[in-house]
Amino acid sequence: MNTTVSNTVGKTVGKAVGPAVPFNVGRLVVWGLFAVVLLLAPLVFTSSLSQTMLSQMGIAIIVCLSYNILLGQGGMLSFGHAVYSGMGSFLGIHTLNLVTGGLPLPVSLIPIVGGLSAVLVAVILGWVTTKKAATPFAMITLGIGELVWAMSLMFPEFFGGEGGVSGNRVAGAKTFGITYGPQIQLYYLIAVYTFICTGLIFAFTRTPLGRMLNAVRDNPERVEFVGYDTQKVRYIAFIIAAFFAGISGGLAALNFEIVTSEVVSGARSGAYLLFTFLGGATFFFGPIIGAILMVLAFVLLSEFTKAWLLYLGLIFLFMVMYAPGGVASLIMMNLRVAAFGHLKKLWGSYAVLAITALVGLAGAAAMIEMTYHLQLNAALGPELKFLGITLDSKGMGSWLGSALVMLAGFGLFEFVRRQFARKWGLIQESIEAEIKRREA
Repeated sequence: MNTTVSNTVGKTVGKAVGPAVPFNVGRLVVWGLFAVVLLLAPLVFTSSLSQTMLSQMGIAIIVCLSYNILLGQGGMLSFGHAVYSGMGSFLGIHTLNLVTGGLPLPVSLIPIVGGLSAVLVAVILGWVTTKKAATPFAMITLGIGELVWAMSLMFPEFFGGEGGVSGNRVAGAKTFGITYGPQIQLYYLIAVYTFICTGLIFAFTRTPLGRMLNAVRDNPERVEFVGYDTQKVRYIAFIIAAFFAGISGGLAALNFEIVTSEVVSGARSGAYLLFTFLGGATFFFGPIIGAILMVLAFVLLSEFTKAWLLYLGLIFLFMVMYAPGGVASLIMMNLRVAAFGHLKKLWGSYAVLAITALVGLAGAAAMIEMTYHLQLNAALGPELKFLGITLDSKGMGSWLGSALVMLAGFGLFEFVRRQFARKWGLIQESIEAEIKRREA
């Protein structure tokens, strides 16, 4: 490619992702802190449940970051990403059973087997999938996801039917006496993979291919005009994303020691989309936040209420309406405000917004819990406990009181939000004026 074309594409990519930033001390500190957190987390949270959750968080971080290669980097909305993490799980568990039968392969390399198996699937399916972009791409991934999920119930020889495929991770050679039987040993294996995969995915975002993927996302017509095949760029990125998803699937197979058809379901793909979006797909660390939230929701929130999926849906709607950039976007915007010394002006507004939102959510949650109680626990009587208050699911007073609390809370929230929006706008104008003054 000649210099003129390279410069043209460079400008296009530069507008998409900003100027290249060399590896500096600040970045080294961030990666060092990330390594320290991975190293010390199980020493701080020592219970079996905590270590299990930490292991799941590591797995979720890898798969959400791999999904963000498609969504955040390439603008490809996939509804079938679980196909690749799931196939990594199935090939991983089958390989684990072969190791148990005498295959001379270290258990620590099974995630790599999962990643390579996902690559093989992506090479076949990805070529068709990436022929189209935007909405057609999303529909193709949805169709492929449903196809693979249906196949998982039709071919029990490979997928194990409804019971799935189980294995035993305490197999093969015991290098340095490590059996991966104790959860702490498996956690550190997952932590190593999490750190390496996170570093590799970040490195990918800084490569020419990663930047070209940004350009394909933002201006595919211009990329084609300067001589690149946008389909090939998407295809290669699709395969790379599948590789990391397969690694997470292989780790999940080791962690749970059983793989069922649920791992390739549309619900699993939807969870990757939901929490990557909630974390913030436009920032690299956003999917990491989303992965942590996903594990907390699946493990903890599901223990508190049977309506946890409904709450997740409401949170998603709330974020789409008021914070479409996700949690990471909120963090970065407030860091920008803090850097210019204006954050202290917003603490009061934030407190009032939080209080009014919680009041509205409490009223809505009370109505949801009464509805679920009537549908699922009617045999236990009409009364239920919610936030220390006894509610009568068949009493008009409980319903009216909950409705009034919800309306009052959300009404006050909207009033305060509009006041906050005006204050926020003035602060942003002040920041822009300060930036122009410094540049002058």
